[in-house]
Amino acid sequence: MENKDPPSLVSDEQGRIHGLISAWLIPPVPPPAPLCALAALIGLGMAVLIRVAVLGLSSGVGATLPFFPAIMMVTLYAGWRWGLVPTLGGAVFGWWLWGGREGARLSPDELATVVIYLICGAMVVTVAEGLRGAMRGLTRTKRELEQAEARLRVTQTASGVGPWEFDLETGELYLSPAARRNLGAPPEGPIRLADMAGYVHPDDQEMARERVRAALAGSEEYEVEYRLADTSQGERWIHGRGEVIRDETGKPTRMIGLNFDVTNRRRAEEQVRESEARFRSLADSSPALMWTTRPGGVREFVNQAYVDFAGLSYDEALNLDWRTRLFPDDLPLILKAQIEGEASREPFSLEGRYLRGDGEWRWLKSFSQPRFDPAGAFSGFVGIAFDITDAKRAEAKLTNINELLSERAAAAVAERDAAQAALLQAQKLEAIGQLTGGVAHDFNNLLTVVIGALDAVARHPDDVPRRERMMGAALAAARRGEKLTQHLLAFARRQPLKPEVRRVDGLIAESEELLKRALGDAYDFKMRLGAGVRAARIDAGQFEAALLNLVVNARDATPPGGTVTIESNAVTLTERSGELEPGAYLKVSVRDDGSGMDAATIARAVEPFFTTKPPGEGTGLGLSQVYGFARQSGGSVEIESVVGQGSTVSLLLPVVEADPAREPATTIDPIRAQTPSRVLLVEDDPQVAELLEAMLGDLGHTVVRASGVEEALSRLERDEGVQLVLSDVIMPGGKSGVDLAEQLAVSRPGLPVVLCSGYVGGDQSRARAGDWPFISKPFSLETLAQALAQARPR
Repeated sequence: MENKDPPSLVSDEQGRIHGLISAWLIPPVPPPAPLCALAALIGLGMAVLIRVAVLGLSSGVGATLPFFPAIMMVTLYAGWRWGLVPTLGGAVFGWWLWGGREGARLSPDELATVVIYLICGAMVVTVAEGLRGAMRGLTRTKRELEQAEARLRVTQTASGVGPWEFDLETGELYLSPAARRNLGAPPEGPIRLADMAGYVHPDDQEMARERVRAALAGSEEYEVEYRLADTSQGERWIHGRGEVIRDETGKPTRMIGLNFDVTNRRRAEEQVRESEARFRSLADSSPALMWTTRPGGVREFVNQAYVDFAGLSYDEALNLDWRTRLFPDDLPLILKAQIEGEASREPFSLEGRYLRGDGEWRWLKSFSQPRFDPAGAFSGFVGIAFDITDAKRAEAKLTNINELLSERAAAAVAERDAAQAALLQAQKLEAIGQLTGGVAHDFNNLLTVVIGALDAVARHPDDVPRRERMMGAALAAARRGEKLTQHLLAFARRQPLKPEVRRVDGLIAESEELLKRALGDAYDFKMRLGAGVRAARIDAGQFEAALLNLVVNARDATPPGGTVTIESNAVTLTERSGELEPGAYLKVSVRDDGSGMDAATIARAVEPFFTTKPPGEGTGLGLSQVYGFARQSGGSVEIESVVGQGSTVSLLLPVVEADPAREPATTIDPIRAQTPSRVLLVEDDPQVAELLEAMLGDLGHTVVRASGVEEALSRLERDEGVQLVLSDVIMPGGKSGVDLAEQLAVSRPGLPVVLCSGYVGGDQSRARAGDWPFISKPFSLETLAQALAQARPR
């Protein structure tokens, strides 16, 4: 059993034949009129010469036959309009041979021959024009297919995912280069299935074999995590996932899957466990009540003092509704201060009387501070509470103790958050690896559409309706692939959430798939968006979370088969309404036809921890988060409900003017505005460089290539005629495209530089911050032309 490469999507022989036809007979860019005219005259002349060479000028026999090849060739090269030139020329030549040169009139048979010739010539022009369009479409599709394959390979390599495939019938095993690298296997040479055990740690071999046998038997999916036998670089862990493909009888025929290195995640998890143990030991030794919460107020940790005060088990204390322990006179002020404090996402404190587990009322003073994840996004609060019952009598004596405990708690939380940050990063890398497996699956589906469409066109080239339908399907699939790649890049970005001016209808539309998945197939989902271009200043992530909370609440209140509807429209308040000042607002409503709420329930719906769901099924924090988000955004929440008829919960957000920078500016066509220049292309990937050189050539530029920064600098020293530099950001040799641009800003300050990259990390932040046009891969010819036009000397 040997390691074989998967078949290429387009054979080399087909590519060569198609390339020759496209290059010599059907140019990708329409030729200029003088060349078209010259081609028409040459075709006309060759037809006349063939007729004269074979039959001379003494007879009218076969007068028009030599013109059909000329009609075909001229139409393929210059288009149907120029194909009419040899068509009409053949008719004139036939008339001339049949007596027109002597002033004789054509006989009925000769006139009929001319008419038949003109009809046949028009048919040849039509067929040739159709063939010309089909060949050009094939050229574009082939190029887009190659680009999609290159993007898929880059995605797999960047994420460290190693695809593999094993054919159970032939015994053939395929391991991608990334899969070999993860296992520590040789980069080349055959690998048998029996050899795989040598790469697995002896203690994990039997477990790995059992997972394979279970997957083949169909009792479970293939998913395994094992150590590598090679421990020269320390203990390393590999995570493998796969799927068994079966025939119609249920017999397994193939296994396909992927593996990726999860050593960093394993090490980070161990560090987090050790850090959490130290943190818990420190927190449990403190006499103060301590806790941490997630966004929305759900507690995820409490210390021993917290549990002892509640007089419950740990899990019961974690889910305790403190409103049941508050002194009645303190409840209204505490709830109001808590909602305002959590909505502000700033430090806040509370002070009130709480019922201890032994039945004694005690004064507690709590301090809550927001915490943020490594990306700067809000991730909840950390809180500490002190029993100040005795401090009411001797407040001065406890001041120093309170400060000491606060410092100890802050230090412990900081240590724990640092370890959690390491785990978060490792988990994000693992998530990207797992996501890439799904992306590979989606790309395979898209490529199936493209390959199937091309095959259908090749097998039925004369079926125009089928050809157009198949070409449209292939083009749509390729564009879906580009959109999928953009989503993956967006997923990989790391940036803090912040309020910005956004069109609400656009955000709702972008969240449609997420909301459908949250709702499930048992419910009917409708959207009626009427806000149009109106916008609000909101945090997009918080808005999506609030909308998701409302949809989930609507689902839980609606029996299967019910309907959940999202509506948006503009409203104007002419007078103050509750917490809202008069003005223009956007109203986003989530309506259900469920059980509804009575007046008492509506009055308490947005209170933290209030819920009508059974114990263990709800936290009572969903509508509280929605209300906090609305108030933070300058708006409010409205609830309308009738028992037995359903509920409507609405977000009202102030309307703001759209950012002018988001409006498209009227510009000239960047492709037509290009001035031919000598361009130095700096790109280390040969296939990408070949494509960019072709794109620059289409824009009329002359291209000089370099594969690295040092080679680019060397070429610039020898070639002073270079007028512009187009460089990738990520380059081999220790220097990036940004380093090249900065060096040229000193040595060649008048030389424009354009930077591009398909990677979201590395020096991209420097590239975007610099004074150079920057474009992200993949990009269109128009985007490239616009960047070149915007390039200006520094």
